[in-house]
Amino acid sequence: MQLSVIKARALVGIDAPLVRVETHLSSGLPGFNLVGMPETTVRESKDRVRSAIINSHFDFPDAKITVNLAPADLPKEGGRFDLAIALGVLAASGQINTQKLSQYEFIGELGLDGALHPVTGVLASAHACATSDCKLMVSQACAPQAAQVPDCFVMGAESLLDVCAQLRNAKPVRIQSNRATLAHKRLPDLSEVRGQLEAKRALEIAAAGGHNVFLYGPPGTGKTLLASRLAGLLPPLSTADLLEVRLIQDLMTSNSASDERPFRAPHHSASAVALVGGGSKPKPGEITLAHRGVLFLDEIAEFPRATLDMLREPLESGSVRINRAKASVTYPANFQLIAAANPCPCGYLGDPERRCRCSNDQIERYQARLSGPLLDRIDLFCRVERLDARTLLEQGDHGEASAIVAARVAQAQACAQQRQNALNARAQGDTLANEHCSDAAKHTLTLAADKFQLSGRSVHRALRVARTIADLADAKMIEKNHMLEALSYRQINFNRGPF
Repeated sequence: MQLSVIKARALVGIDAPLVRVETHLSSGLPGFNLVGMPETTVRESKDRVRSAIINSHFDFPDAKITVNLAPADLPKEGGRFDLAIALGVLAASGQINTQKLSQYEFIGELGLDGALHPVTGVLASAHACATSDCKLMVSQACAPQAAQVPDCFVMGAESLLDVCAQLRNAKPVRIQSNRATLAHKRLPDLSEVRGQLEAKRALEIAAAGGHNVFLYGPPGTGKTLLASRLAGLLPPLSTADLLEVRLIQDLMTSNSASDERPFRAPHHSASAVALVGGGSKPKPGEITLAHRGVLFLDEIAEFPRATLDMLREPLESGSVRINRAKASVTYPANFQLIAAANPCPCGYLGDPERRCRCSNDQIERYQARLSGPLLDRIDLFCRVERLDARTLLEQGDHGEASAIVAARVAQAQACAQQRQNALNARAQGDTLANEHCSDAAKHTLTLAADKFQLSGRSVHRALRVARTIADLADAKMIEKNHMLEALSYRQINFNRGPF
């Protein structure tokens, strides 16, 4: 009787718990049994492993084979355990040396010819493997991606035969990250937007402080055009944040290599599961895929109200917890929301050029799709007005380029990080009021809160926006003029709404 133990990694959310692949060969009728709560895709690995071993010129043992994936109470899915199972069979049958196997963890799906194919979640496996003092063996296709984790020794292989050859090598070859070879795509520039100085200012403040923005106005005024420029105002991702973003992207595809901040723009027909995440096997939604980036909800009033209200907790906490019968998973969701909407079903409410054709009931029902608690979590409201044809067609300079605004944004963000180790959107309101707010600014905020019955959340958000405006002006304290500008972007009367 022979027994072998191979290390692998499962995938639960963005975590990769260790799995011990225990293989036991015993006398009796030949058979291949998989235990340890394997899903259908894992149970199918028996046929893939058998063909891969034979086509790699090894002998498939004529014995009773039992493979246990421990711990038994952890669900396993996908083809990521194929390589570990095949090596376990070869080690238990004495066809490969078992001395070095304890120094490695193996992730990969096998083809019938023994070729090693990439799988999703290798970044999560590499991140977990970095703390285990083990080397990680994956397919050659996704090895450079896994090598982005700096403390993980990653090796790549083309096939099962190649893996066995590298295990015999006295000096294993470490794969290097391919990040330096990535090309940066050109983002839309802010100077391409005609006019709309107030909206451009709101975008600059939002980018500098990580604030949420609501753009509203008649159709065709440039709301979508402005929203697409926000990502170009944000500074590049830090190494730690980039790794976190790629780890999330790697859950959805095995080929995720981009240095850019995520910009997600789901259609208003997206379901709640698509937006927030979920399913019987919890998967990340758009808010998680927009982590450390921008989530743009165009025509936000067309989304179902129940779907939009699911954004309320993630907007506050920066994460979302999905509970299902089989699993409970927490995904990061620290995104920046930018929303756009028309003021009414026809879109022309308040437009001096066009007459609104909607009845009062239609307008009320349309605006009621956005709940008060959701709107209360948005920091900046800005109306985008219609421009005349002369302004749209005139030649010449149309304002600052994104690079100039991005330089101010980067400086303001650096100031906030140095002061509180977070952007102003995540700053503590009490600290801002007590330590960074002048008496005149505090008095102005008190008067506005009393007159317009601002909620406690609205008061703190106004403070955070004012702190961002002060940072852009390189001011140490929040002064009265900073507070007045911040209050001008607040939704003050919900009966009128932001429309």
